[in-house]
Amino acid sequence: MERRTRIAVLVSGGGTNLQALIDAERSGIIKDGEIVLVVSNRRSAYALERAKNAGIEAVFVSKKEAGGQEGFEARLNSLFEERSVDLIVLAGFLAILGPEFTARWDHRIINIHPSLIPSFCGEGFYGLKVHEAALAKGVKVTGATVHFVNEVPDGGEIILQKAVEVMEGDTPEILQRRVMEQAEWKLLPAAVQQVSEKLRKERAERGE
Repeated sequence: MERRTRIAVLVSGGGTNLQALIDAERSGIIKDGEIVLVVSNRRSAYALERAKNAGIEAVFVSKKEAGGQEGFEARLNSLFEERSVDLIVLAGFLAILGPEFTARWDHRIINIHPSLIPSFCGEGFYGLKVHEAALAKGVKVTGATVHFVNEVPDGGEIILQKAVEVMEGDTPEILQRRVMEQAEWKLLPAAVQQVSEKLRKERAERGE
């Protein structure tokens, strides 16, 4: 029997997108992938607790303790290789991954971004900053994007997008919540399933 795509999820905060992925795997939305590892670059990230509660291995990796970017990425690579990881999902991961790392995992790292790329994306655009920028510009529609990760922040090929209406009286916090509920928590599981299925089929063709 063909094995499912083995997934590592990288997180920095509360892990609401991680929870959406865990729930989607349990409900069968993600049927071609399994989350085998959750890694956070913040020891206090609640996402690590979410992983443990779901019976998933949870690991903290510090760039400082690893001796900088190179050591940090080497530690990630070791973790992924030891666990035969096929796909890396960035779900609210606030560390930038270098060009050598992204090239090594070409088309096997995906990220969720809380806007309709190419709007409000790139270096410096993360979390509430994205929604603050959207409201300051006065856009009537925003949304979320799942894309492959390359050496350019938010610059990889788009996999899925979903639009979300901006309402009068929105604050960045209210808009953030609506984008999560209406777009992020639906898009990311759908994209993970899509890529997991593609990777599974590719392994089958290679006889793995």
